[in-house]
This record gives sequence, C-alpha cells and structure tokens, in this order.
Amino acid sequence: MRYLLNTLYVLLLIVASPWLIVAAVRQGKYRAGWREKLLGLVPVRSGTAPCVWIHAVSLGEVSLIASLVRELRARRPDCEIAISTTTLTGRALAKGRYPELCVFYCPLDFSWAVRRAIARLRPSVLVLAELELWPNLISECRRVQVPVAIVNARLSDRSFRGYGRFEWFARQLLSMVDVIAAQNELYAQRFRALCAPPEVVRVTGSLKFDGAETDRGNPATQELRRLAGFSGEDIVFLAGSTQDPEEQLVLATFKRLVSAHPRLRLVLVPRHPERFSAVAEVLAASGVPWQRRSELENAPPRPDCRVLLVDRVGELAAWWGTATIAYVGGSMGAREGQNMIEPAAYGAAVSFGPRTRNFRDVVQVLLSQRAAVVVREQVELTAFVRRCLEDPAYAADLGQRARSVVASQLGATRRTLELIERLLPEQGVSDTTRNAA
Repeated sequence: MRYLLNTLYVLLLIVASPWLIVAAVRQGKYRAGWREKLLGLVPVRSGTAPCVWIHAVSLGEVSLIASLVRELRARRPDCEIAISTTTLTGRALAKGRYPELCVFYCPLDFSWAVRRAIARLRPSVLVLAELELWPNLISECRRVQVPVAIVNARLSDRSFRGYGRFEWFARQLLSMVDVIAAQNELYAQRFRALCAPPEVVRVTGSLKFDGAETDRGNPATQELRRLAGFSGEDIVFLAGSTQDPEEQLVLATFKRLVSAHPRLRLVLVPRHPERFSAVAEVLAASGVPWQRRSELENAPPRPDCRVLLVDRVGELAAWWGTATIAYVGGSMGAREGQNMIEPAAYGAAVSFGPRTRNFRDVVQVLLSQRAAVVVREQVELTAFVRRCLEDPAYAADLGQRARSVVASQLGATRRTLELIERLLPEQGVSDTTRNAA
C-alpha cells in the first residue's frame, strides 16, 4: 500500500508543481521546510522523557490546541511536547507562542519521510488535530507501536461522503487509530459508520470553546487597546478573518454609519497575510483616514484615523477583546466560515455571513440561543451594526447570551486529555522503560 501511495503522492506533486511555484514566487508560500517535508529531517530529540507530538495543520489548528498544550504541561510536566504544522503562518504562530518547544514542519506523507521523522523525534503518542488522516504516517506509527489520537475530531458532510466511497480504505485506516475524541455525537456516529472501532470513539466536545479567552482585561488585549488609542467611549466594530470582498462590505457599513456615530472605530483583520497589501489599497482608495497596526510600534495612533488595518499574524484572538460589535469573516464567500467562538467568549455582539459550514455545530448552538446574527449581504450587515449602535441594550444582551453559550460548552480539554493520558506511560516511567517492558 505504501508504494502505491508514494507513487500517487509523487504524481500529485508533479501536477501541482506549477501552481506551487507560482504561489512561492508571488505569495512567498511553500518556500521553507522542504528538508523536513520531503526528507523527514525534523529535529532530533535527545533524552528518554515521554514525548507528545501534536500535529496542527495551520493557523486555526495552532490556536485550537492552546488549551490542550497548557493543560498537558500542567498535568504532565514530565512530558516533552513537539508541535508540527503544514503552513508557514501556522509555524510562525507556533514558534511565537511556544519558543521553548520543538516546532517543525510536518513531513509529507511519503513513507521514507514519516519513517525518518518518527525515528528522529521518537514520540510516545501522535495527536492529530481535527481530521488529518495521513495513511503512511498513521501506519508507520502503528508499526513502531506509537499510539495515535485524533482530537477535536470532525467529519463534515463532504469528508464523510468522500471516505464513504472508499469504505475499505477508511476501515483499514481508522482501525490503526487508538482514540477518536469527537466534537459531538453526529461526528462520532459518522466515524462509527466508517467502521472505526466503537470503543475508540468518544464524544468530548469542542476544544475551540476551551481555548477562548473570556477576560477583556487580559494583558494582550489591554496592550492592543493602548497601542490603538482606544478610549472608554469608543465603540469598536471589528471584522476578523476577512476575505475578499468582505473588507469592502465592512468598510461601506462603517462609512454609512460613522457620521452619525463619531465614536465608532473600525478594525480590519484579514485572514491571510498576503492580502494585507490588497486591503491597504482598498483603504487608500476609500478616502477614509486609516492606519496600519505595524505603524503603531514606532509612532502613536493618529487622532484623525478611525480605521485600523491589523497587518500582524497571530493577534486576532486578543483584538477580539476590544470589540463591541463583531463580524466574523470568511462567511460570505467560498471559505465557509471562521472561528466565531473567540468574539462570543468576550461577549461581543457577534455577526457572520451565511456560509459557515466549517463551524456548523458552533453556529447551530449560537443561533439556537439567539446569541449571534446571520447577515446575508452588506445591507443586513449595516442594519445589524446600526441596531447595535442605536440600541446598546440589544448589543449587550446579544453579547451576554454569546458569553453564556461559551461557558456552557467548557470542559472538552479535560475530557480529551484524560483519553490522551491513557496512551502515555505513567509519570516517572520513561519511554525507554516502557518499551523495554
């Protein structure tokens, strides 16, 4: 099987190479980490302490695992933690948040690359975030008796149908997984329907809720408020994880309302750093005074600027804490939504577009509790923001409902970690000792 997969991967890499080259030249993607990706030359781990290898594909997954990493370090200080990512932005965030940990690019699923990576890292358990079912990686872990856990596991409609077409393959793959910690019962049923062993599938809830900050007074948010020059009278309308054309829609809403509400401030946080320049061009053409967040490092905010473009990676979670009114981007296009839990946890009045399939379960619980609003076009977005401005009690009630929803969903980290700990050696027992036994 691995030879067939290797051949398939090589063919796919050849077919995709023109697109990869263009993306590398134009956007700076896919330039780094090829020794790790193609050859498995990840850092060599010394010592015999147990090691938890957590694979978090991109920016979102790195943010997702924060509560898991925090609790694992507190409960198992004897364990080393290694974090792998696939994307440049994911690696940058992991490096920034965990400078003391081993952070590296995950090898591509070539058998020689994953075999070398496992030999160099010597993990005690491999933890995959959400749904990263790489056959060679999982089978190589099974070969050398490294347990595999999928945490915050989800199976979208599309993924479920896709794996269902190859049920024999899914059955074989899932039979090599030791723990599947599903976000909800629907996803758990889908894993069981794909013939995952029933005893390994558990419903633990979503880590997204546990990872959200709820205190607006946290140091990171307070520092950003100071940098931006926000006062207590300012009303911050923040649009985060935006994609084209959402910035134009949000900006149009701001321009329509700011004259009647001079304390309104707009913060734009594009999802992808390669779009910072394009969004800056939109702002420059709008006629609205604006400023880049990067300029605030060396100069105070300009009093005439009511619009801020956040051109820094990894700060969105803290910026949400400044928002009174929130629009969660990636929900009016093909992206199918971004994380709306973070603004909800802070008690912001949360809105998002109709395309939120990636966060369907979160959206369902928020809407069922009247804790968020769906805006289908720019006119509805403007109406929502206007109502929040003209009826502060409405915005406050919406925010309190959102905060309560998040509080009711907490506990997934603890339940997930209990499952992972069963796969680890007991405290005081090294991996060498366990393997010898």
